[in-house]
Amino acid sequence: MTPSVIVLIVLGLAVAGYFLGRQRALKTSMRDGLKLHSLPAYHGQTVALFVAVPALFLLGAWLFLQPVLIEGSISGKIPDSAVPDGGARSLVMVDVRRIADGLNLVIAQGNVSEDELTDMRADFTNVRARLASVGVALGSDVSPVVFEAAKEYRSIERTTSFIRNIAVLVTALGFALWSLRRIQPRLRARNISETFVTALLMGSSLVAILTTVGIVGSLLFESIEFFKMYPAADFFLSTTWNPQFRGGSDLGFLPLLWGTIYVSFVALALAVPVGLMIAIYLAEYAGSSLRSFAKPAIEVLAGIPTIVYGLFALITVGPFLRDWIAQPLGLGTSSSSVMTAGLVMGIMLIPFISSLSDDIINAVPQAMRDGSYGLGATKSETIKQVILPAALPGIVGAFLLAASRAIGETMIVVMGAGASARLDMNPFEAMTTITVKIVSQLTGDTEFASPETLVAFALGLTLFVFTLCLNILALYIVRKYREQYE
Repeated sequence: MTPSVIVLIVLGLAVAGYFLGRQRALKTSMRDGLKLHSLPAYHGQTVALFVAVPALFLLGAWLFLQPVLIEGSISGKIPDSAVPDGGARSLVMVDVRRIADGLNLVIAQGNVSEDELTDMRADFTNVRARLASVGVALGSDVSPVVFEAAKEYRSIERTTSFIRNIAVLVTALGFALWSLRRIQPRLRARNISETFVTALLMGSSLVAILTTVGIVGSLLFESIEFFKMYPAADFFLSTTWNPQFRGGSDLGFLPLLWGTIYVSFVALALAVPVGLMIAIYLAEYAGSSLRSFAKPAIEVLAGIPTIVYGLFALITVGPFLRDWIAQPLGLGTSSSSVMTAGLVMGIMLIPFISSLSDDIINAVPQAMRDGSYGLGATKSETIKQVILPAALPGIVGAFLLAASRAIGETMIVVMGAGASARLDMNPFEAMTTITVKIVSQLTGDTEFASPETLVAFALGLTLFVFTLCLNILALYIVRKYREQYE
């Protein structure tokens, strides 16, 4: 059984446990002639939680640890002679997993029986043909040792999966019987249920924190491996980006950083004033009928996929800027440019700024407006000197959200700005950003342990630090202006 089937079975047992627990609580109360401490529903919830939570926790832990332990066991049995010269053992394990998955598909389709699989040894002609039928192509460098390791990998995986399924079901049934037997009128089922829910809520609140820690940890670990192979000074100070997977690479960070800042600046230069003015007009000047139509219409832009924006930049905006501005002024001949990506990205960011700023401006108390009008201030003076300072922290937060979205955008930059890493002030020249190069360095059949691949993690870590500094700067600005206003 697959993990999804096990989850459905456990959830089914939890639902059954809820009704059984509720019914048992009522019968126990009638039999003993005692009033229940908690409502019958709480007794059912207690049984359902004891059935589902431990079993699903065991399943999740097992699914996390099983691949790690199996790969560690199989990897240790592969001799060094089976690892290609200049290759990594991790690449051999990729072949092992791929062949094991292919064997599962072949057996599932009935092309090979379990007995035939056991008898397969070094005759790869038949094996390759059968694996190719399910989309698994074996290269000529796949050795019999790798094939035998794949067979053992599959065998261990099947055995441990069977044990996992039994353990999860036994855990669910065991806790179900235990929780049903302990039901009695004086059982504080409500307290148990609420404690369970509180613990689940606390665990859920830790997800974001643990995710951040995991992301930073993975980036930091791989970045350290990269800087062991490539000098940090050359990475941070070099102005040349020229990765060569066969050696002799120049992995300078500065051209990518400049492209990221340049494209984001153009996007924010369009989105910030336009979005803020839209928010001010909708919140302070527009009537209810116009507002009810205009705000949803603007927010439609936020739901358009970025690939559509990329096509718009590639087909419409880029050729227009090239034919009507760049070529007549002698600034460039390419439709892919910083201006193309920046303008389209700015259009995409407008609803983020306008919608958030509009909600924040509307949240300013009406009493502050009335007080300003009572002192003789005009509407524009009230907006400038009262409403905007009061809403400044939220507005800066909207700007920060838009800036983070601009820095992390990839598809629009790929289709609108190109993939050329350069240091140039001309906005009508093709450039690229950090996120684009992260994708390109991790795409393709390349060795993961090479500096040209690990540089993606160094780029990601640097981008993370850059956005963190942006957050700190925004927080400082918000606190400074808030103190002046108060």
